[in-house]
Formats: sequence, structure tokens, C-alpha cells
Amino acid sequence: MSTPRRSPAALALIADAVLVIVFAAIGRATHDGDVLGSFGSGLATTAWPFLVALLIGWLVSRAWRRPLAVVRTGLPVWAVTVVLGMVLRAVSGQGVAVAFVIVAAITLALFLLGWRGIARLVGRGRRSAARRG
Repeated sequence: MSTPRRSPAALALIADAVLVIVFAAIGRATHDGDVLGSFGSGLATTAWPFLVALLIGWLVSRAWRRPLAVVRTGLPVWAVTVVLGMVLRAVSGQGVAVAFVIVAAITLALFLLGWRGIARLVGRGRRSAARRG
């Protein structure tokens, strides 16, 4: 019996979403000491602006076409996630201090661009090994 395979785009979107949630959880743990809050609502409150922005970043960049591309997909997804995420936080009454914007931009760059860079390097290494072997 075979298991269904997910598309690379679906896996990439899941990876992005998980990393945005990890970002929000790290922030909550660092500042509140309580990652989930009441019934998980604290984490949801922190994460939702960035998750919505992430989805819009995927639409704007058409990330499903080249989900592993660092420049063509990763950069626009990251930029939209940070900028629109901060706008949504501000509109919803959450804080957007300059220090937070800087930390969020750096952390989300490491997360959203970093895994793509690693995936590209691993893919190149496998192709190179296949050619040699």
C-alpha cells in the first residue's frame, strides 16, 4: 500500500508556516514565558498576522512555481511576511517597536531563506553525487 506524496510546494508552505509559528513561539517564550497562553490563544494571537502575511507572500510571489528558490521565492515571501505582518500587528493593536521589527526581520530571514538555502545545497550535493556515482 503506497502513501500519497505531497508536492514540493505543499511541503514548502508547511515548512514556512511551521517556522513562522516557531518564530512566534520563541518570541512568546522569551517575553511572556508562556508560549501558548490561555488555551493556545496567546500563540495564535502572536502568530496570525505573520501567517496571513505569509500566505499573501506566497500568492504575490507565486511561490508554488519554484518553492525552493531563495531569491525568486524566498525573498518576496520573507519581505511580505515581515512588512505585512507588522502592519497587521499594528492594526490589531499589537506592538511593533523598532527593536521587534529588526529582530523579526532577521529571524524570519534566517528561517524563511535559510531552509531554502540548505535545501538547495543538499539538492546540488545529491545531484553531484549521482553524476559521480
